[in-house]
Amino acid sequence: MRHLKLMGTTALAALIGITPALAQVAELGTPEGKLNIVAWPGYIERGETVADFDWVTKFEEATGCMVQVKTANTSDEMVALMNEGGFDLVTASGDASLRLVAGERVQPINLSLVPSWDTVDDRLKNAPWYVVDGVHYGVPYQWGPNVLMYNTEVFGDSPPTSWNVVFEEMDLPDGKTNKGRVQAYDGPIHIADAAQYLMFHKPELGITSPYELNADQYKEALDLLRVQRTLTARYWHDAFIQMDDFRNEGMAASGTWPFQVNLLQADGVPVASVIPQEGATGWADTTMMHVNAENTTCAYLWIEHTLSSNLQADLSVWFGANPVVPAACTDGRGMQTAEGCTKNGFDDFERIRFWTTPVTKCESQGECVPYYRWVSDYIGVIGGR
Repeated sequence: MRHLKLMGTTALAALIGITPALAQVAELGTPEGKLNIVAWPGYIERGETVADFDWVTKFEEATGCMVQVKTANTSDEMVALMNEGGFDLVTASGDASLRLVAGERVQPINLSLVPSWDTVDDRLKNAPWYVVDGVHYGVPYQWGPNVLMYNTEVFGDSPPTSWNVVFEEMDLPDGKTNKGRVQAYDGPIHIADAAQYLMFHKPELGITSPYELNADQYKEALDLLRVQRTLTARYWHDAFIQMDDFRNEGMAASGTWPFQVNLLQADGVPVASVIPQEGATGWADTTMMHVNAENTTCAYLWIEHTLSSNLQADLSVWFGANPVVPAACTDGRGMQTAEGCTKNGFDDFERIRFWTTPVTKCESQGECVPYYRWVSDYIGVIGGR
């Protein structure tokens, strides 16, 4: 399975109507004393959940920049918050980042003000979900797959090898139906998971990217999601509610982030995860700066801080993700190890199709269904239409 092909950024700029701009910040000034960030749950920790995981306190002590975090559970929520304003940074996934660029909600980053840029994974330095026409609208933060989490007591010695356990009605290894015992992600980008499943099982559809679907391919994906709706106990968007469901509500399987798997396993809940035969979608998240950020010096100091290998290592252990600084896997400055990175999928980059924003003028074919349709139609699927 090949990963999402990196589209030329000049072509991408034309497709989504972005006019490249120059970085707004030429040099750093005196730290402003505060920093406001929109982030995924679990991404910015100060030791309040588990004392060992704290990459905020020392930053605040060293810089005087006091960090305030607003968590967002979906990319749509992140975009809405950034549109409202009042934030300096966001940890945006690929299905949000280009929308933020196109909407002129984020500013180009002056990489000369990020001394650790050279340590970033070469596979991510020019990724099309945040680099447009050679302009970097952010700095990579972490990346990882959307894994299939399953209850080991349900599956026993027969772990799932396919996403079919959440897309098609069937009896599971414990002899009970999967109906009412699986979950699906509560976000329009989940349409891509259905498309990826169809890429493998219905190659005659001609899908080459789960984010580039013509009308017929898109209809097939929606039809599969309508089947999934008859099986789904909950459409999840809150990681902690999903974890409660696996603890208490008899859930058997769901797509999820490694973050939930790790925390549940640490609590002794009988779960494990796999990347099935069809491969997986995934997220490569980017720290992006609001176009009207008030605390730009603190923001640049934070961006540099996030690329330290000890932070990257500890965050990747905590979240079950992969560091964007490869040295974090091996240099021993943090908790991560080479074996841990392998477990988190560091070597599976080519099997992951990273979230990106669907656009009308797509690379693989003449015209594709744009993201605004994904939003309205997925709401319809969840509502039974």
